[in-house]
Amino acid sequence: MRSSLSIKHLLGLDGVSENDIRVILDTAVEFRKLLDRPVKKVPSLRGLTIVNLFFENSTRTRTSFELAEKRLSADIVNFASSNSSVQKGETLLDTLRNIEAMKIDVVVVRHKGTGVPKFLADHSGAIVLNAGDGAHEHPTQALLDMFTIEQKLGSLKGKRVAIVGDIRHSRVARSDAWGLTTMGASVTFCGPSTLLPRYREDFPAVTWETDVKKSVAGADAVIALRLQKERMEDSLLPSLREYRNYFGVTEEVLEMASPTALIMHPGPINRGVELDSEVADGEHSVILEQVTNGVAVRMSALYLLSGGRANG
Repeated sequence: MRSSLSIKHLLGLDGVSENDIRVILDTAVEFRKLLDRPVKKVPSLRGLTIVNLFFENSTRTRTSFELAEKRLSADIVNFASSNSSVQKGETLLDTLRNIEAMKIDVVVVRHKGTGVPKFLADHSGAIVLNAGDGAHEHPTQALLDMFTIEQKLGSLKGKRVAIVGDIRHSRVARSDAWGLTTMGASVTFCGPSTLLPRYREDFPAVTWETDVKKSVAGADAVIALRLQKERMEDSLLPSLREYRNYFGVTEEVLEMASPTALIMHPGPINRGVELDSEVADGEHSVILEQVTNGVAVRMSALYLLSGGRANG
């Protein structure tokens, strides 16, 4: 099943080739089938040691990666900064060197600082997968979004995707935009002007909109993003109620999209803000399928990047 990738690490999707994305998505199809079998485990990465290096809380992403690693029979070391020597003043490089001394093969890292996965890749012999860094990228979330769209609607080429919400602070939006446009989809960013990225030239292939109904008109998929309440002290929005009134994805807004449009969300959802419950739980929603598909996509990425190091 293994095919080669031209990348050694998965640090983001900006600059990743269509072929590499295609290989990851196609391999994930086989792992998704595995998840429906009675025995959901394969020995593909037996003998490989993976450390989950999470400096930022994320129950969903961390659990998904752990399940993917266990399904592939890897040995797992979990590291959380809240109970580590980082709290005692240890530097990131010190932490990395100590973990490397334990002879690990792969690092899955999540950090609030932009560029930390690249720093680790530059200073380590291990394979590095980015599980989210700052407001930069979250590549496996975008890959599972693309996988879900393909599974439900077929080829990504020509599909119209609206990404609605707090895009300025969203690593998911960035990875989705770069990945989807590379695969031939068209992407529209929609949100209040205060929550759109400052530099539009960073996303030359993306359409920009501040009217939610216009942004979802004819869309094949609508990805609603979490409104990051921790940012509200910046006074970027007058209130959550106003946000919901102008940018919430309601049944009325959804009527503007394609009749077969998918409703997606990276989680956790602020119900009644980004998505009304009727939409989040409705027939168009594939949010729970995204969660299941995330395990298959992460299995694929881990397998393709590190499979050659296990079992010879």
